[in-house]
Amino acid sequence: MLTNLYFVRHAHSIYTPEELRRPLSKEGLSDVEKIDRLLSQERIDYVISSPYLRAVQTVEGVAGRIGKEVILEDGFRERQLSSSPVEDFQLAITKVWQEPSFSWEGGESNIAAQKRGVESTLKVIEKYEGKNIVIGTHGNIMVLIMNHFDDNYGFDFWKELSMPDIYKLTFEKADLIEVKRMWSKG
Repeated sequence: MLTNLYFVRHAHSIYTPEELRRPLSKEGLSDVEKIDRLLSQERIDYVISSPYLRAVQTVEGVAGRIGKEVILEDGFRERQLSSSPVEDFQLAITKVWQEPSFSWEGGESNIAAQKRGVESTLKVIEKYEGKNIVIGTHGNIMVLIMNHFDDNYGFDFWKELSMPDIYKLTFEKADLIEVKRMWSKG
């Protein structure tokens, strides 16, 4: 029995230092309508999301269309890069990808973030086997999850993602069978 996970990287958001409540921008809200139309062609059973507002806003239309609530799952939140803003984001993100066990002060290493994301993914696959599930999430954690199942998905892949972006991952039990890009902003 195949399980399909539609990982949806959130649409464009308005930058605020407060991660949890950062909302989508006008552009992001416009893209949400396109995501809803695309995913309406799939037989979605459940919608799960990171608790971050921008991720919830990106997928809540899908949940409304199928008459279900968005299920919040902390394991799909974005990786914590550092406890305080970093001076050079590119340098900071490059280092954690080059050294998977390294973490900045107060942040998560790739290993720690990946473990959290993969545990949540495996729980979803087990609980909703044979279903089609939309997962509202973030770029870095999404790629770390994908990387666990196929190491072709790494830092260079992450750099090419758009905002939003959608990848359909098909599993048989916990084995990744296929990855298909459904849509991207690019």
